[in-house]
Amino acid sequence: MANGKQAVHFSAHESFRENSFKHVWSGDLDHVFADIASYYDSANNVASLGLFGWFRDTFLSTIELQPGYTVLDVCAGTNATGIALLKRQPDLKIIAIDRNKEMQNVGRQRAERRGLHIESVIDDVHKLPFPDNHFNLVTIQYASRHLRLLEVFSEIRRVLKPGGFFYHADMLRPRNRLIGKLQYGYLGMCLTFTAKIFGSGTQALDCREYFLDVLSNFYSAPELTELLQHLEFSNVTHKTLLGGLVGFHKAQKI
Repeated sequence: MANGKQAVHFSAHESFRENSFKHVWSGDLDHVFADIASYYDSANNVASLGLFGWFRDTFLSTIELQPGYTVLDVCAGTNATGIALLKRQPDLKIIAIDRNKEMQNVGRQRAERRGLHIESVIDDVHKLPFPDNHFNLVTIQYASRHLRLLEVFSEIRRVLKPGGFFYHADMLRPRNRLIGKLQYGYLGMCLTFTAKIFGSGTQALDCREYFLDVLSNFYSAPELTELLQHLEFSNVTHKTLLGGLVGFHKAQKI
């Protein structure tokens, strides 16, 4: 896709996503994650039939670390990524940013129980409060479908040092329509089942349709690769699991 056509395509698609979901992004979603923060990790494990640990470990295996790296974990949630990285490389400086205080409270407690320190910043990730060329490495897991990607990914590139890497993981839109239909059918059932098991509040229950819609209007792995390349990331690669249901991207700022 030519650069000009890419710009129009991605701009139009991001505008469509924002117009479709901004009523949830601007308020409801924060309440949902505040509600589920205490059982977020357990719910993911149940909803994935125990596969979430495999997803996490596969993603972490793609991340290359060096001693003393400064790392930014975007939409850090319960600090699962930061904790895992510190176990591998204890001298990392990790900053976690998330707009949801309750999720970060859970993440801080999880890190402290393990004797680990992760600096927490509560802020909007669409405008990162960090200087240019600051981080060796930036990560984001299972949050991009809820964000305005042109803004967030541009900010991530800005705060990366030249030569630094961006690692991304999320559920994606499968290119195969049959796989997609099976996925959405399963998710529709498991969201209701998981909500009942963990006693989710009204706002979380009311957003079940949103979680299906936002995923069906997200990107496939190749499309996300093109988006990163469009934003001038280099050496972009991706790996998928389960027929493209889950994808991991690696990109570099040159």
